[in-house]
Amino acid sequence: MEPMSNKQDSNSSEGDDKGWPDVPKRRSKSSQCSVKSMSGYIPSYLEKDEPCVVCGDKATGYHYRCITCEGCKGFFRRTIQKNLHPAYSCKYEGCCIIDKITRNQCQLCRFKKCISVGMAMDLVLDESKRVAKRRLIEENRQRRKREELVKTLQTRPEPNTAEWELIRMATEAHRHTNAQGSSWKQKRKFLSDDIGQGPMVPTSDEDKVDLEAFSEFTKIMTPAITRVVDFAKKLPMFSELPCEDQIILLKGCCMEIMSLRAAVRYDPDSETLTLSGEMAVKREQLKNGGLGVVSDAIFDLGKSLAQFNLDDSEVALMQAVLLMSSDRSGLTSVEKIEQCQEAYLLAFEHYINYRKHNIPHFWPKLLMKVTDLRMIGACHASRFLHMKVECPNELFPPLFLEVFEDQEVEFGSRSY
Repeated sequence: MEPMSNKQDSNSSEGDDKGWPDVPKRRSKSSQCSVKSMSGYIPSYLEKDEPCVVCGDKATGYHYRCITCEGCKGFFRRTIQKNLHPAYSCKYEGCCIIDKITRNQCQLCRFKKCISVGMAMDLVLDESKRVAKRRLIEENRQRRKREELVKTLQTRPEPNTAEWELIRMATEAHRHTNAQGSSWKQKRKFLSDDIGQGPMVPTSDEDKVDLEAFSEFTKIMTPAITRVVDFAKKLPMFSELPCEDQIILLKGCCMEIMSLRAAVRYDPDSETLTLSGEMAVKREQLKNGGLGVVSDAIFDLGKSLAQFNLDDSEVALMQAVLLMSSDRSGLTSVEKIEQCQEAYLLAFEHYINYRKHNIPHFWPKLLMKVTDLRMIGACHASRFLHMKVECPNELFPPLFLEVFEDQEVEFGSRSY
């Protein structure tokens, strides 16, 4: 068979495999087989549609010291790794023209061109070295991520003197009003398994209320509510507000703060929440004791908060943010309350920066928990209406009724 002329068919379509000739093209004897070497050329980027220096196809990057396509990169790597080149041969005196149409027709000429343009055999790694290289690349990537995180954390503002004082007062207020403090696990008492399984009173929304469990929960509600009130009174910003606004804010945030205090005392081992620092209850007990689906929301919050590892200051600041919610219905000092909440939010964010948590996007994730608590408060307000209708009035402590009666069921659309 006669070798092909080096004149290309102008009608052949680029990349059309059906138009491939039976034999590769070759250079005339008078032509030069060598191509100008590009060894040592290290481009900083690829030009648009820059061609592969071996076959002319679209290049994908800098491979083995040359700009090549994926096909020629893979061919060169396989040839070296499997030591195939000694077996390569050419029917046409080793002077075939290599382009993207003919590159698969003559392995020897393709390999010779790879070498002539400067592709480096010593840069091809065997499998063990490739695995080691990939591992090193991944380790370097993770190291850069850590360095960037440290750099980012170092540049984030931390609390100033005034904010440290605000944090200190909120933390002290929380510690003085948080039952049992850090020793709650040692002092808690588990609610008997028998409670929460007694006679059920069906409510209008088809849930049932265990009256014995409901009675147990309401016994600890009065001191729990009192502690929330005491917490608020210890915050200077709160004490400066009109009494009417103080009452509205307390009614609005009471269930939210009590839920937060219970949620941060979730124990995954026993799968319980500890209410008011003393009573450990299971999900079904809390649900059957009157809270219904609100119980699920509080337990789910407790499980998700466990990964945050919040300290007393963070819990205290979250409570202060919940307390100073200017979208409560009926407030008169809205602007002042907004300013108070913004001050706590800023101190809170700067304190988070100071703590340097390892969880990505810690601050926005934590703010989402504030939104979850607002939803819990709204759901409880709706749930309370059903309990008030279905449960005997004498089971409700006076302070419980005072706080939760006449609450708004929906809460505002404010974002944090």
